[in-house]
Amino acid sequence: MANAIPEGFHTVTPHLTIRDCEKAIDFYRQAFGAELVRSSKGPGGKIMHALLRIGESHLMMADEFPEMGAGPSQSPAALGGTTVVLNIYCSDADAWHQRAVKAGATSTMEPADMFWGDRYSMVKDPFGHAWAIATHKEDLSETDLLERQKKLFG
Repeated sequence: MANAIPEGFHTVTPHLTIRDCEKAIDFYRQAFGAELVRSSKGPGGKIMHALLRIGESHLMMADEFPEMGAGPSQSPAALGGTTVVLNIYCSDADAWHQRAVKAGATSTMEPADMFWGDRYSMVKDPFGHAWAIATHKEDLSETDLLERQKKLFG
């Protein structure tokens, strides 16, 4: 009998709809060191399903298929934005941020130390998806976290 959650997966796995999924796969390889696990093409050569691994996490994606009508059939490029931020924890947020920018992402927030204890930055990839890149630097108690937040925001 198969496991309810496949080996190597976590309970939640992001699934992105992308315009030009093949280009996105190449970008994620360059920007985040992603490894292509598998990819399936469908009508017209579009990617119906691709599975990537970044570190120990999986990322699913597919090309836009507005003609299918089911699920998210439009990408951020079609919608003019996204409501989702994908978070990456890594050992060096500054280096990962620079690598993403070098690969073609736009920096929307330069790396900085945050009150909650992370070194944190944000980029927008060429396909319209937002990514936060962080290195956890401090473990804070709830009291310390609230104190820092209050000090910062008044």
